[in-house]
Amino acid sequence: MKRINYQHLFYFWNVVREEGVTRASEKLHLAQPTISAQLAVFEQAVGDKLFYKNGRKLMLTETGRIVFHYADEIFSLGRELSNTLAGRPSGQALRLTVGVADALPKMLVYRLIEPALQLPESVQLHCYEDKADRLLTEISLLGIDLVLSDAPLTPTSDSKAFNHLLGGCPVTVFGTANLADIYRPGFPRSLNGAPFLLPTGNTALRRSLDQWFDAEGISPQIQAEIEDSALIKTFGSGGAGLFVAPSTVAVELERQYNVQSLGRIETVEEKFYAITAQRKLKHPAVTAILENAREQLFE
Repeated sequence: MKRINYQHLFYFWNVVREEGVTRASEKLHLAQPTISAQLAVFEQAVGDKLFYKNGRKLMLTETGRIVFHYADEIFSLGRELSNTLAGRPSGQALRLTVGVADALPKMLVYRLIEPALQLPESVQLHCYEDKADRLLTEISLLGIDLVLSDAPLTPTSDSKAFNHLLGGCPVTVFGTANLADIYRPGFPRSLNGAPFLLPTGNTALRRSLDQWFDAEGISPQIQAEIEDSALIKTFGSGGAGLFVAPSTVAVELERQYNVQSLGRIETVEEKFYAITAQRKLKHPAVTAILENAREQLFE
């Protein structure tokens, strides 16, 4: 392609950040047709579509996501440069870019990343959520420092990266007070026929749960299969069914979602991995995440 027109890149970046041409045009004080026309020219220069429509909403294509990640980096550095030239040093915050597999419990993700934010030096966190395989494909291309996942990188993967086991823990079954009163007595045999909200079949946790149900002769009533772990908890807090989550965050989860634990499933263990492009860890924030996970969170 020809040399990038950074003005067009700037328009594209703002359209993504503002979630549409209308809000971007208001922010930039430009007419909507002007921005739309410049985006069309930029797509021609890139040689590929950057957006597709999902109803009335603009969504990024694969090429669009790659361009946006680079644009975010470019304009972040531009702000730092402007501050430095204006005599307002940015403090040279340590940049940490983390990819999070969407199957991971959000509360656990925070617990994993939190030590990096407690370092003496300032850390600027950039966090992206996506399918684990997509994140691993882009780990080198987008400068991701580590990917947090519930499954290791397999030997057959095309990605040249390295697994670092953070640890593992059993899972606990949770539900609203009403459901807990019904299904806690006689746990785990009481779970036979109980309403459950389960992760989708493409997750390591679902495969482990299915094996446990079969081994115990338990047939749950599957109310819903939900890919997003936070959405499972939201449905669970509304009383739609029982659900499981890592035992290490049980106290916080009960408080945040107003649910109760019914019991632990000791033989179903969720394992968590940090996947990096380099075998030897040099980034201090990444090192802090691994050390805290191994020595504190999953000890």
